[in-house]
Amino acid sequence: MAKLYFRYGAMNSGKSTALLQAAFNYEERGQRVLLAKPATDTKGDGAIVSRLGVTRDADFCVAPDDSMLAAFVHAAGGDPGGDHVACLLVDEAQFLGSEQVDDLLRIAVLHDVPVLAYGIRTDFRTHAFPGSARLMEIAHSLEELKTICRCGRKALFNGRRVGDRFVFEGDQVAIDGAAVAYESLCATCYLRESGGALA
Repeated sequence: MAKLYFRYGAMNSGKSTALLQAAFNYEERGQRVLLAKPATDTKGDGAIVSRLGVTRDADFCVAPDDSMLAAFVHAAGGDPGGDHVACLLVDEAQFLGSEQVDDLLRIAVLHDVPVLAYGIRTDFRTHAFPGSARLMEIAHSLEELKTICRCGRKALFNGRRVGDRFVFEGDQVAIDGAAVAYESLCATCYLRESGGALA
């Protein structure tokens, strides 16, 4: 039986890079992979973008109300087993809905296709994203991808900056770009910037 894996980390921990490396490894051995991401992530216009500059088009994107299972089956040509999909790789999995994450488990268990989902656990206010929370509940395997804070400690949190200042209020989703930027912070630096607040 195939498994559902959740590989998570703070911003800049190399999640998209690791996903693209996993795809390369499968394909180097002549195996077919499918790459997916939520349509909520508008970076790259349908592509998976690594901060190292490596980019690859996703095979499919799912809108918030889409069935992940139906989108996967369609992208696989209607028969994932018959078309020998060796692995489904999902970037920015925190933006998935709970039912879409449940579909990832169904893909792994019922279609016997390993699913590697990559994402962050919490938003800039330290609240879990729905997709990440559900992955923490049902994934067969959890793996933390680590990065460091500006002070050198292990980063746990994602600080949101507007200009030169950190902000702790606003919508849960604001894609990194012109209006906002993110910085990975350890607990000490996060609490220092937030004045001790966690929400």
